[in-house]
Formats: sequence, C-alpha cells, structure tokens
Amino acid sequence: MKRELVHRFRDPNAARAVAAAIHARSTRPARLMEFCGGHTHAILHFGIPDLLPPTVELRSGPGCPVCVTAAADLDRAIAMSGVDGAILTTFGDMIRVPGSRVAGRAATLAQARAAGADVRVVYSPLDALRIAQQNPQRPVIFLGVGFETTAPTVASTVLAAEAAGVDNFFVFSSHKLTPPATRAILDSGKVALDGIIGPGHVTTVIGADAWRFLADEYHMPVAVAGFEPLDILRAILALVEMIEAGRAGVDNAYTRSVQPAGNTAAQQALTQVMAVRDVEWRGLGIVPASGLAFGAAYTRFDAGRAFPLDLPPAREPAGCRCGDVLRGVIRPPECPLFARGCSPENPVGPCMVSAEGACAAHYQYGASIGGDR
Repeated sequence: MKRELVHRFRDPNAARAVAAAIHARSTRPARLMEFCGGHTHAILHFGIPDLLPPTVELRSGPGCPVCVTAAADLDRAIAMSGVDGAILTTFGDMIRVPGSRVAGRAATLAQARAAGADVRVVYSPLDALRIAQQNPQRPVIFLGVGFETTAPTVASTVLAAEAAGVDNFFVFSSHKLTPPATRAILDSGKVALDGIIGPGHVTTVIGADAWRFLADEYHMPVAVAGFEPLDILRAILALVEMIEAGRAGVDNAYTRSVQPAGNTAAQQALTQVMAVRDVEWRGLGIVPASGLAFGAAYTRFDAGRAFPLDLPPAREPAGCRCGDVLRGVIRPPECPLFARGCSPENPVGPCMVSAEGACAAHYQYGASIGGDR
C-alpha cells in the first residue's frame, strides 16, 4: 500500500500536467518560500525548479531545527556533556554541528566525545529515558531540538519519566515554534515574498488553521505541502493561482495527513508540559514567543536549571552566511564559503551539516555559482 501511494504521488505524467498548469497560469513574478528543510531537499532531489516557469522563484526558509539552533545553545549543550558523570544524548544531526570555535574547547559534540565525554546518539527521547533507567546513578541529558513535530514526543517522554519516578532524566530544551519565525521574516522586510509553502509535518500537529494569520494579517497566500513531487507542485500551483487572483488564503495540499485543527493529543501534551518563551534563532535573533521551556510543574526536568553553567559569549563561524540563508536573503551558493571552505565533509556552519540544511541540499543536488558541480 505504501509503495502504491508513493508511486501515485510521483507519477511523471501527473507531475508534467501540474507543471504545465503552473506555466499556463503564472504571468507575474512569484517568490515563494518553503519553510521546511525537508521540502528544500525534496525540491532539489526531484528537480522541481527545472519544471517551473521563470516567473516562479523558490527560496529556502528557517525550517531546519538543527540549523536555527543558536550557537549559544550549542555551546551550552557541549558544556553539559562535561558535567560530572553525565550522559548526553542527542539526535545524530547534532553531533557535528559547530558551536563557537575557541582554542582549548570542543567546538562540536563529536569533538567532546573524542575528548572523553559520554555523548550518545539516540533515535527518540524514549531511548534517552531508557538510558536513564539503565544508569540510575548518572544524570542523563537529552538535547531537545526540533519544531512542533518532535516537541510533543519530548513532552510525552517527560510525562512517562514522571509516571515511572525517574529522577535522573533531564532535557535541554531548544524546541522552537514555526509560525512566529515566519512572522519574524515577514516583519524584517529583508526578503520580499509572495507566498509560503507550509511545512507538512509541522502542520500535521498544529493544523492548517494555524497559518491563517498569514493570510489575514499579511495578505500572504499559504499552501501546505507534503514531501512528494506532486504534493509540492500542487502547493505551488495553488499559490500561483492565489497570487494571480490577488487573493490570500490557506490551501491544504496535504489533506491525507493535515487537518484544519491538527493533532489535538500532541497539542495537549505540549500544553501540559511546556510553556512558550522568547528564544534566540540563528539568523533571526530573539523571536518573541517562539520557543518552548518547561512549565512550572515540570521544571525539575530542565537541564538548564539542574546544571547552570557560566559560559563566555558565543561566536558565529567566520565568513559563514548560514543566517542569511535561513532568512531567505541569499541562496546557499551565494555564500563565499559554499563548496569552497565549507562542505558536508568539512562544514563551517550548520546549514551544511543537517539532513534538512539548505546548504547541504544545494551541495548534494544543486549547482555552485560556477555552474553544475
């Protein structure tokens, strides 16, 4: 059944038909931002830009949770790996993301592990909880990075830890909320956009109605997309049609997964455990009400409270323009380090590390400034 669904949404004849409709209906410039890093990789992997008319331009946004994690938060996570007896657990993408490069100090979790820290890759926060249960005399810290898609799993794990009476499990929460970041990009005025391709996985949780503020307040069309070629092309067609008609609305091109109200069970877990706060995003600075901290009843799980650390100010990697890429101000090949001093094998910034990073996507599938690689 899964194979049949994938084939259906990758049907080349259907894709050509939707692309032809985009060509036929697009008469004015339309700069569209795909918020999600998964969309960026799918767009380049499937060659979607080659199917679009010259009037349609795609820009990547800040939809890579690894990439938007502030250098200060990375420095703090690396420092936490050095807490006496601690086991720091994290998703694999975070291992190689560079924090501040300071002589005598590990710049990545991988370097901290090489120097003797107990840093372990896990596939879910429940894995980290199991490690805590297996090592009751040691603090186990989970580096919680992600958007509304992964944050509910962390909230549910905290509830499971509470129910099981586990007192050595902690979370360093760097979770972020996507709608406020989109608002921050539009309010900045640094990049002119005509439409937004809404993130599919995030919107499965928060619901398509969560994007209505863009249409109502900014007169900005939104189309929520899945991750197959037809999903993305149909979302682009919906945006082109709204732009041509001068209309702003929210189109759900991912109805097999996204509902107007989203996943209310996941939302309830978040509301129970977490509280909204102002947080720093790489490239965007402090974005109001865009992050998740622990609510008053669950602060004992907060690694930041349990292990306070006095750290020097964070330093951004010299020459790296990852922040500009995340805001959509430039495309990855416009960074002077792209495919030169910065590559997936030797990343300078997080946009080249993560599986959802725009620079990594352009390096793998795209073209450098000098032409096709």
